[in-house]
Amino acid sequence: MPTLVDLAQLHTLAAAWLLDVSPGAIVYLEGPLGAGKTTFVQALLASGGYQSQVKSPTYTLVETYDCPSRRFFHFDLYRLKDPSELDYIGIRDYLDNDAICLIEWPDKGVGFLPPADWLITLAYQGDRRLLSIKRT
Repeated sequence: MPTLVDLAQLHTLAAAWLLDVSPGAIVYLEGPLGAGKTTFVQALLASGGYQSQVKSPTYTLVETYDCPSRRFFHFDLYRLKDPSELDYIGIRDYLDNDAICLIEWPDKGVGFLPPADWLITLAYQGDRRLLSIKRT
């Protein structure tokens, strides 16, 4: 069931969810452009103790974040032209370890991405967001 959230609640929910997610999890982040997928990642990493700037990997495709207790790989596949491009960045190396993989626009990687362990969906609802977090 989606929850209507503001920015402060988004941070609270991200922190709570971080307690449930296991190392090595594959997390799909879905929602329209600007819905808050990267904002959720920023809140999640801050909850994990990451204190530097978190930027969207729109142009680099992936960013690595080392938190005190976990490593995260944040993917943004929005600009991917073909799913096979994931082979060029060594997607299997990122997925085959204990890092939590946060993948925005997973539909762009069909056929090269494993199924998600978690699905996080964000959608617009005025100046707030509908947030859904599901174990798959």
